[in-house]
Amino acid sequence: MSELFHRYEHNPILTANDWPYPANSTFNAGATLLPNGDTLLLVRVEDRRGISHLTVARSHDGLTNWRIDSQPTLMPDPANYPEEIWGIEDPRITWVPELDRYVITYTSYSTSGPLVSLALTKDFQEFERKGAILPPEDKDAALLPRRFNGRWVLIHRPVSGSPGSRANIWLSYSPDIKHWGDHCVVLEARRGSWWDANKIGLSPQPIETPEGWLIIYHGVRTTPAGCLYRLGLALLDLEMPCRVIRRGDEWVFGPGATYERVGDVGDVVFPCGVIHDPATNDLRMYYGVADTAIALATGNVRELLTWLKTAQRS
Repeated sequence: MSELFHRYEHNPILTANDWPYPANSTFNAGATLLPNGDTLLLVRVEDRRGISHLTVARSHDGLTNWRIDSQPTLMPDPANYPEEIWGIEDPRITWVPELDRYVITYTSYSTSGPLVSLALTKDFQEFERKGAILPPEDKDAALLPRRFNGRWVLIHRPVSGSPGSRANIWLSYSPDIKHWGDHCVVLEARRGSWWDANKIGLSPQPIETPEGWLIIYHGVRTTPAGCLYRLGLALLDLEMPCRVIRRGDEWVFGPGATYERVGDVGDVVFPCGVIHDPATNDLRMYYGVADTAIALATGNVRELLTWLKTAQRS
């Protein structure tokens, strides 16, 4: 098939060498478009201890001349939120008109494992932490931007830890974005030799389209050389996101460039943020590469939806 995503020729766009303070690596950034047209990335920054925090980088064109906060923007706060003792990671950003806030879902790394935390902000300077909203092990979460029958919807990826269990994508409901229930599996990891067997998870925040919620998800294949992270597509019903309309069989983007294959954790492409222009359907996908740096790939939502309609599905 023709390529659905195209790598930016000047990748990677952000590395630890660009940072205004010492850092080991910069990767897995949430993304949103600000009212002034700037692109904002909320970047996972791993310090030289191995503990992660989040820092804002802004750009007029989303490509170059990034303006990076001179100090960490959101640090772990284990004194008040003990679940953040080993860092905060992998944010997804959702603008929620009803709240007039950006909602950030992120992974807190506790002594019992990773879990989902949530914070709200208007300006990415002051944050209202809601703390842990789902217990370990759980991660890869994003909030949908509006209510469904009066309730908020969260997509996330719990892991049971039982022998032979799979890591599936789940969906949960809440009246207040703090307390969650009515949990259900929305997308299952396949079995056997599939590229997305045994472990999958949401990548960037879902993209609302007239045809449904477009989901870019990652699948993890375990090989003799280690884990291999690649991306696939699915479409959820617009009004009933617990219902899967389509799911592609093949992966659509995977490690190929040297900067994706060599780094702290090789053979990883891991997007946490996209920018979608509904007028043109153009898409900018910001993704972590080899847990080391941030790269950019572009695509078109209409082309992704067309591929989902024609791709063979199981």
